[in-house]
Amino acid sequence: MVGSGMKVLIVLHHRFELWNAPAWLPERLRHDFPQLEITHLTRYEGIEEHLRDAEIAITWSLRPEQLQQAKCLRWIHSPAAAVHQLMFPELVNSDIVITNSREVHGPVVAEHVIAQIFALAKAIPAAVRFQQKHIWAQELMWRGRPRPRELAGATLGLVGLGSIGREVAQRASTLGMRVIAVREHPEKAKPDYVSEVLSPFQLDDLLTQSDYIALAAPLTSETRNLISAQRLSRMKPDACLINVSRGPLVDHIALADALRNHRIGGAALDVFPREPLEPDSPLWDIDDLLITPHTAALTEKLWERHYSLIRENLRRYLGQEPLLAAVDKTKGY
Repeated sequence: MVGSGMKVLIVLHHRFELWNAPAWLPERLRHDFPQLEITHLTRYEGIEEHLRDAEIAITWSLRPEQLQQAKCLRWIHSPAAAVHQLMFPELVNSDIVITNSREVHGPVVAEHVIAQIFALAKAIPAAVRFQQKHIWAQELMWRGRPRPRELAGATLGLVGLGSIGREVAQRASTLGMRVIAVREHPEKAKPDYVSEVLSPFQLDDLLTQSDYIALAAPLTSETRNLISAQRLSRMKPDACLINVSRGPLVDHIALADALRNHRIGGAALDVFPREPLEPDSPLWDIDDLLITPHTAALTEKLWERHYSLIRENLRRYLGQEPLLAAVDKTKGY
């Protein structure tokens, strides 16, 4: 049974300021839920003391030895969409509910994917490079590969049809693109704006059909290195790969090789196996690769959207109702 006086522990610490909870968030929670004890830590030092009597934790991660201290913990909310860092056996096998923020990030990350598709279709990175050299490159860009092209009528292949994938599909369909998708359960009802849904075993079929491939799948043992050298060889010679999911989904050595040898048309990466991307990474110098520094979800409205989800789920938790964005711990997402 839930009741008054329960403790909510917020502990988020990151070198990038936007990933840290703003000062107004715990204050607003105290105002909206005066019956709760809200504790906000900006450092992980001393977290064990507060975990002992916390029933709810809002945090990126938790170590197994810290979980042992959390005897009262019943619910963990992650402000991230990816929760692979929480998928250790002790937590997976516990009764603790995990929720994530996939619905918070979906619309904004989808906007980023569409921006990347436009940039690649219209050869914007090449135009910027020519601008920096003061070159009027109309003929050069037309002779280049791939040429600037239209999105209407092009095929977008989505790997993943979750909160991000659905938002991307809807926007791409509005632009006149044909959208096909791979998802784990293709038998689920197909959205109207998706032409065809395939099973994971049909990923190669998606790759051979698509002009643009966008990765929006969680990181699991099955999706690590999903886009391998063999899979890249299935893509059209002028097709482009976009990853806004997690870096390890792509074999970056194989991708760099495919781009340098012009076996695919281009790529846009927002995520990498190690972040920040090392200054000496060869990826920086590949002309047909557009790099954004994990900015797909950045917006001034981010924490307002976080707060709406947290507030609604706290209301549901107090009312013993099902929580939004619950994670299936057996699948890892």
